[in-house]
Amino acid sequence: MGRGPGVAAALFYGAVAALVLLGVRDVLFLYEENQCSMTYMYEYPEYLKIKLPKKISRRFPAYELYLYGEGNYAEENKNLILTGIPVLFLPGNAGSYKQVRSLGSIALRKAEDIDFKYHFNFFTVNFNEELVALYGGSLQRQTRFVHECIKVILKLYKDQEFAPSSVAIVGHSMGGLVARALPTLKNFKPEFMNLLITHATPHVAPVMPLDKYLTDFYTAVNNHWILKAQDVRNLTTLSVAGGFRDYQVRSGLAFLPRLSQHSRALFVVSSAVPRTWASTDHLSIVWCKELILATIRAFFDLIDETTKQITEDPKKRMLVLNHHFVRHPAKFFEEDPETLTELKGTLIWMKIKSSKWTYTVYNESDGKYFVFPLSNHRKTYSHVHCQNSMLDTSSWIYGCLNSSSSMCLEVFDLSWKAELLPTVKIVTLKLQEYPSLSDLVVYVPAINGNKFTVDCEFFKEDSRMVQLPVTQLFSFGLSSSKIVLNSTGLIYNVQLQHFGQIYQAFKIYIESHCQPHKARKTSVYRLHVPWSHEDSITVSKVPSFTEISAKLHIAQPENDSTVAVLNIYSSSDCQYEVTIKTSFSQVLGQVIRFHGVSLPVYVISNMLLAYGGQLSTLISTGHCSDFVSALTRAAKPYKVDPFVNVVKFLLGPSGLPKDSKLMTPRRAFVAILLVFVSCTTCGAFAILIIYLHYMFKVIKLHSNVRIEQNVLNMDPKHSKETSDNSSKETVKNCDSAETITKAAAAAASPTTNTAIDNVVNSLKIHITIINLLTWIVLLSLPSLIYWFKNLRYNIRLDPDPCRTMAIILVSTLGILMNSSTTKVKSSKLSKIAAQLPLPLSVAVVAFGPMHLYRVPYFVICSLLLHVLCCIL
Repeated sequence: MGRGPGVAAALFYGAVAALVLLGVRDVLFLYEENQCSMTYMYEYPEYLKIKLPKKISRRFPAYELYLYGEGNYAEENKNLILTGIPVLFLPGNAGSYKQVRSLGSIALRKAEDIDFKYHFNFFTVNFNEELVALYGGSLQRQTRFVHECIKVILKLYKDQEFAPSSVAIVGHSMGGLVARALPTLKNFKPEFMNLLITHATPHVAPVMPLDKYLTDFYTAVNNHWILKAQDVRNLTTLSVAGGFRDYQVRSGLAFLPRLSQHSRALFVVSSAVPRTWASTDHLSIVWCKELILATIRAFFDLIDETTKQITEDPKKRMLVLNHHFVRHPAKFFEEDPETLTELKGTLIWMKIKSSKWTYTVYNESDGKYFVFPLSNHRKTYSHVHCQNSMLDTSSWIYGCLNSSSSMCLEVFDLSWKAELLPTVKIVTLKLQEYPSLSDLVVYVPAINGNKFTVDCEFFKEDSRMVQLPVTQLFSFGLSSSKIVLNSTGLIYNVQLQHFGQIYQAFKIYIESHCQPHKARKTSVYRLHVPWSHEDSITVSKVPSFTEISAKLHIAQPENDSTVAVLNIYSSSDCQYEVTIKTSFSQVLGQVIRFHGVSLPVYVISNMLLAYGGQLSTLISTGHCSDFVSALTRAAKPYKVDPFVNVVKFLLGPSGLPKDSKLMTPRRAFVAILLVFVSCTTCGAFAILIIYLHYMFKVIKLHSNVRIEQNVLNMDPKHSKETSDNSSKETVKNCDSAETITKAAAAAASPTTNTAIDNVVNSLKIHITIINLLTWIVLLSLPSLIYWFKNLRYNIRLDPDPCRTMAIILVSTLGILMNSSTTKVKSSKLSKIAAQLPLPLSVAVVAFGPMHLYRVPYFVICSLLLHVLCCIL
């Protein structure tokens, strides 16, 4: 009968664990395949080490500066007589300086194509592959080193004709944040940096706020950019996120708040970048050929022909970045394109009066102009849409002003209004916005051996704009919302009503039915999110059945009334059926993606509740409950947060000791020694040592308790024989000199039973403390790894986020590991100690997600009160 609640609890937590695993599976495994091409070097990459001034080398012994090169180019630069445009690459967390090779190699090939009219010199910094995403103590040091590197780089060009005054920076991951921190330095000149491109950089907040230095660094950087925007007024910043493939840095963290510098900051997800259209993981974003090509093309378009350096005009910089990373018109970049142009009158001119027109070209020896009179169409239709499968960068669609003949030689080039998609370039014009245009002209060039198709149609906006309400979150995919697009058109805009929250996730199914005996074409489906550049594009042959995932990186802002739209660029011979269902597994994935980092916080919070429950039962009944049963009883979901139970399945027991004396000279010496270790080396190292010492005592005590209990469970006859034959055998209790004889244990007197109960109670409560300490050790592990990796440079970690915590813990645990529950039960502070874990667990959840490094201190508060209960 008593097992019912326990079984129910086990089933409940098992079900919660299964849901967590489903969410983790969605985040880590169920994403699109890598569609990026690998970048290759045509010649062997070389890294020329730049000799730094001795003063800088002594200040930063672990860091280095290199210049990238290949073949003859590398040989020419060995004397450091540089004439190019400097670009500095900053690697991220555990990143290698050699990751610059993709950018450097493609930029070199591009320079060769234009006979080195312009070229770039790519520098790269070796940060010794430091784990700066986990340990923030070296971020300031890295920032200061980069500042020195910029000054060294600019000095290399001081005698050149076109000497640069600034350095463009490309930062991967935390390298981008280091670059953003440069303006916070007192002596940093804003003109040193006018262009910053970051790849998969968590700008908003750290992925895991594991220490104070990390969160303080973020606070200082983001506050400086908000409060002292004038320091970055001439800096143009582009942040590129990797999309759902990057599960290390979710794309929402890479968002650059626009605020006052909205005209100088741009955020985009790689899946929306023209000519890339692919999600990238955290590492592939530095070598994804399609994305690197977009970056290098932008670099070359940013060059000012007068200065032979990157332009100082912030307006032009934003125009270039928008051209290559947001909306590409399938034209070469021009800062001020001449929209008014003249057409050749020698080609064939053909007038088209129908509202829907298709022209397929196989082999054409002469070009043609197709003219669409707009006067009649304006009365019936509101828009015109044209698409062209020839993806070159030439002009192809024009607007004619008041033509009086069959030809119109002076026209407006409307090709700048077009947009490049994977298989077509498209343009959609609202006729009302072009009242002066009399005709639309589509140009089809001469073709030799190639095939392409041009389609145009006039339509009413209402006929192509349909609304599709999304399904409810808790429909679990059992219900669906469906719409049938009966008319055959070239474009449909399906508005996804009530889709704007990050926890929403859907599967969209598009089934196309096409007329028989028609050539197979392709359709392009784009999920357009108007409040951020995070579009995703899917190309599908028709007829087909296509599945699209719909979920967000950034929630819809409160003051934004726009609607997410599914754009269907369709085949004119097909009809489409669109169905949307809630994807419960992807909903779980979104929860893990956005809140998974907080799981340790909720685990520790629940364990604190269990700890308080054990103290309460100890006071009320004289016995301490098991950790698992205390956790089940005391850790109620409504006390802290509904999600707190998600991680209970991760917990498991350990153990601990007891002694009559809380402190001895030997233990005091060990505590002092560990305090010395934490002050002279690394606080996390001292925490690990005391944790292992504690664990050793627990295991030893646990073994002794098992022996004593086995003796008590013997039958009376066997017990008597054991008493007679082994009256001198003893069992030491942990580190204590006191002994409990097996004969006394076998006698099972009331006094002996009480003593053993006290030991068992102590063991149970120490099991919980060990679980809490395990999380403290895990949270301090990054600084330990960083210290160990850089031990050859400095034996003392400075700054050390765990030093103060280590000193407190060493002193506290030195007493706790030898304490018993006897004094706790009779202490005047026992009731306070039992009640304290509840407000502490609430504080853990309140402050932990944004300041994870504070969580151990809430645990220490509870342990300190436990120590006082042992003394008072």
